[in-house]
Amino acid sequence: MPYFDTASSAPLHPVARQALLAALDEGWADPARLHREGRRAGLLLDAAREAAAEAVGCRPDELTFTPSGTRAVHTGMSGALAGRRRVGRHLVVSSVEHSSVLHSAAAHEAEGGSVSEVAVDRSGAVSAADWAEALRADTALACLQSANHEVGTEQPVAEVAEVCREAGVPLLVDAAQSLGRAPVPGGWSLLVGSAHKWGGPPGVGLLVVRKGVRFAVRGPADERESGRSAGFENIPAIVAAAASLRAVRAEAEAESARLRILVDRIRSRVPELVPDVEVVGDPVRRLPHLVTFSCLYVDGEALLHELDRAGFSVSSGSSCTSSTLTPSHVLRAMGVLSEGNVRVSLPDGTRDEEVDDFLEALPRAVAEVRARLGAPASAAPSPAPAASLVVDALGKRCPIPVIELAKVIGEVPVGGTVTVLSDDEAARLDIPAWCAMREQEYVGEEPAVRGSAHVVRRLV
Repeated sequence: MPYFDTASSAPLHPVARQALLAALDEGWADPARLHREGRRAGLLLDAAREAAAEAVGCRPDELTFTPSGTRAVHTGMSGALAGRRRVGRHLVVSSVEHSSVLHSAAAHEAEGGSVSEVAVDRSGAVSAADWAEALRADTALACLQSANHEVGTEQPVAEVAEVCREAGVPLLVDAAQSLGRAPVPGGWSLLVGSAHKWGGPPGVGLLVVRKGVRFAVRGPADERESGRSAGFENIPAIVAAAASLRAVRAEAEAESARLRILVDRIRSRVPELVPDVEVVGDPVRRLPHLVTFSCLYVDGEALLHELDRAGFSVSSGSSCTSSTLTPSHVLRAMGVLSEGNVRVSLPDGTRDEEVDDFLEALPRAVAEVRARLGAPASAAPSPAPAASLVVDALGKRCPIPVIELAKVIGEVPVGGTVTVLSDDEAARLDIPAWCAMREQEYVGEEPAVRGSAHVVRRLV
C-alpha cells in the first residue's frame, strides 16, 4: 500500500533503525554522570550533536535537541522574544506558517505582545518588500518557514533574511520540511527542525540559536541542553535522528531530482484526468516531493477514505477533514479552493508504477464521491429567463453550498445573479474560488439573518 503522506511523517530510514537499535544498548545511561556508562552515553550525545550541526551548518554548541519540532518552535520563539523584550514586543510571521508558530504567536499576543501577519500571493509565497513593510522599530522577532507544509511552496528565505539583517531583527526559520531534502538558505538567526520529517524517529526536534542572538529561556530550566530543553535526553532517538539526517542529505540530490519528475507528472496529469481541479502552490519554486490539488464538488474526508480503500495514504487541508470545520489557514491565505483538497507527498524510493497506479485510481475515487454527493456535470445547462435566484444552503457543509450553486447557475441569464445563503466558514473561500475556476463573477458577501449571503453573477 503506497504511503504518500511523508510531509506529515516520513517512514523510518534504514540508517535510523540501525543506529537506534545500536544506541539502545550503549546510550541508556545518564550522559551527565562521570562513570563509564555515563561517559559512553555522553560521547554518543556529543557525536550526534556534531553530526547534526554539520548537516544543518552551525556550531555544535549552537544546537539543542528538543522532544519535538513543535517544542523547538515554542522554545525558540519564546526565548528570542524574551531575550529582546527591551527592543519591543512586536512579532512578524507569515500568514501560512505552521500551526506551532501561529499558536506561539497567539500566546504572545494574549500576553500583551503584538503580531503582524505578512500576506502571501496565490502561490503561497511572501515578498521581501511586504516583509520589509511589516518590520518596525519595536520588532523583536520574525518567523518564516523555509517551505510550506501544505502546498510545498519555497519561501524567499535569503531575501527576507537580508531585510531582517538590515533592520536588526533576528529571523527564525522553520526548516521542518526542508532539512534533509534541500539546503536551507543562510542568513537566519534561529532554525528549527523535526526528525520524523526526514526519516528519523518521532520525538526529536532541533533548535539552533546562533551565537550573538539574545535568548532568555522561559519557564523552569535545568542543566541539560544549555538549559533550553529540560529533562533527560532520549539518546537512542537523538543518535538515530542525527544518523538519518546525514544519510538523507547524502542521498538528497539524486532522490530529489527523481521525485521532482514524478511530482511533475502528477501536477500535469491530474487536471487532464479529473475535471474541475485546481493544482495549488508554486509550480517551480517548491519542494521536490510534494503536490497539492483541490477538486470541486468533493468532500475531502470522503475522498481520502475512497483513496485509502484504493490503497493510497494521502492527506488533506480541506475543511471537511477538520474537527473545526474551518478551511486550512494556508489555503485560505492563498485564496484558493479548499474543498476536496488532496496533498500527495512522496517518500524516498517511490516507484514510477506507484504514481501511475495513483493516477489511475484518482479519477474513479473523485467520480464516486461526486456521484454520491449529487454533483453537477461539467457542462453548463442552457440559460433560462429568471433574473436572480436564491439558494438556501444553511446548515450544509462543504462542498454542498458550491454544488448547489453549480446546479442552478445555468438557470439565470448571463448578467443574472445567484445568492447562496451559507453558514459554512469554507464558503467564504470556496465560492470565490469556484467563480475564478468557472469564469463567473463573485460580487461579494452580504450580511444575512443567519450566516452570510454570497452573491455570484453569471458571466458565461
